[in-house]
Amino acid sequence: MDFVQLLDMLVHVDRAMGTLLAQYGMYVYALLFAIVFCETGLVVLFFFPGDTLLFIGGAFCATGEMNLGLLMFLLSTAAILGNTTNYWIGEAIGQRVFTHDYRWINKEALSRTHEFFEKHGGKTIILARFVPVVRTFAPFVAGVSDMTHTRFQMFNVTGAVAWVVSLCVAGYIFGNTPFVRDHLSAIVLFGVGVAVVPIALGGAWKLVRRMLKR
Repeated sequence: MDFVQLLDMLVHVDRAMGTLLAQYGMYVYALLFAIVFCETGLVVLFFFPGDTLLFIGGAFCATGEMNLGLLMFLLSTAAILGNTTNYWIGEAIGQRVFTHDYRWINKEALSRTHEFFEKHGGKTIILARFVPVVRTFAPFVAGVSDMTHTRFQMFNVTGAVAWVVSLCVAGYIFGNTPFVRDHLSAIVLFGVGVAVVPIALGGAWKLVRRMLKR
């Protein structure tokens, strides 16, 4: 697969999946594994369409072109390993931040973040799975905040399985209904908007309040 094909799949995954299955067969599982791993494991690839891939994958399982159990197992594994890698990267960077005197780093803020993750990090890791962009950065911040590895993995595995299974099963059940199939792009965009817009508005409101206090 060349770069153009990969880009086309990421942008028009609903149309590209059938072609890729016809051309590459079982290798599509490896491709989906790699995309989910990269989206959850590398902060620079936060734009990869994880939600859409899971839903479309489930829809193709309903037609018999893919195996639902195998797909959910592989992508759950990819999501767990991706978050773990992201956590390790954040942890490695975090250790240097805590042990070196960087003037541009607010160590007090880092300490507060660490305390937040110790108290509420589990819920953050699980819920972030269902929010595009946020799910890519949550494990990184957990690592930077020095959230304990055992605690992180407990919620990492729970969130990964819940995310993959729910969206794959939703695609399996609803992905091939005429309305969903004909309006998939609009539905995906609406879902992203519902997830991201409240977060953006909340951040903007906090920024405005901070500026007004000055």
